[in-house]
Amino acid sequence: MGVFTYESEIVTAIPPAKMFKACILDGDTLIPKIVPQVFKSVEYLEGNGEPGSIRKVTFAQGNQFNYMKQKVEALDTEKFEYIYSVIEGDPLMNMLDKITYEIKLEDSPGGGSICKTSSKYYTIGDIELKEEAIKAGKEKALGVLFKSIEAYLVANTNAY
Repeated sequence: MGVFTYESEIVTAIPPAKMFKACILDGDTLIPKIVPQVFKSVEYLEGNGEPGSIRKVTFAQGNQFNYMKQKVEALDTEKFEYIYSVIEGDPLMNMLDKITYEIKLEDSPGGGSICKTSSKYYTIGDIELKEEAIKAGKEKALGVLFKSIEAYLVANTNAY
């Protein structure tokens, strides 16, 4: 099994505490409302969001993926850190054993936040991943998600 790591950063105008609450703590209900063209639903199969919980994410019709199961690995609400793994489903493309995402939100100099993400792709056997494809897909997905949440929070200042 090989491991390919990809790291990225996204800067938003929203402070870390507010972004963490919207994106991570309330994301299971908020994200399908904000980007229904991407996410249909999120349901917990085990637990309710704490480490060890398993949830099923169902994608909206017309997406390249149907579903994925995720396992919450770690959650630190004081340091704004969240780790989860995709353990089953279409995003693994029969090439990956799992994908682990480590997300950390930090203060940005402009008063917003910097979202630092480390993605680790654990391949099955000797499969090699194309870095360009992973990078392009990841940047597009993260950009849409965080910018959609940012736009929602700016438009709904009293929401959080």
